[in-house]
Amino acid sequence: MREIRVIGDPVLRTPGEPVTSFDRDLRRLIDEMMETMYAADGVGLAAPQIGVSKRLFVYDASGRKGHVVNPVLTIDDAEEVLDEEGCLSVPGRDTGKPLYARTPRAAGVSVRGFDRLGRPVRLKARGLLARCFQHEYDHLEGVIYVDRLPKNAARDILLRTP
Repeated sequence: MREIRVIGDPVLRTPGEPVTSFDRDLRRLIDEMMETMYAADGVGLAAPQIGVSKRLFVYDASGRKGHVVNPVLTIDDAEEVLDEEGCLSVPGRDTGKPLYARTPRAAGVSVRGFDRLGRPVRLKARGLLARCFQHEYDHLEGVIYVDRLPKNAARDILLRTP
């Protein structure tokens, strides 16, 4: 299991580098990310959240689980959906649990990239899975969900973090 980095750590604001080696180390990293995500009760985890500045995320949401290496996200349905969203990297000072806020996201997305062996993958998602893909993809771009909130809501969240 890996330590989850929290807001304020520079790795969370740095765009990830493309993965170039589909080797045993990558497979081990993916397994450790899944283990870390499950231990933290998350539905997704991006490599920068464990201090690895690589373009990779794992997920388990809406009955689907897996990983995407070097993802490219496309908005299929731009209708804005407001729903509760939190982040393992934005814990509450008092609880250590993610802080939630109604966060705007696109209703439908597609993700294409590669699996742990370098084989192409293409995924379409709506609902929670689409939210998860957008959230994790943002991490690979150095964006945290609070960046998508109105200023006052973001400030309220940040005042409650460590």
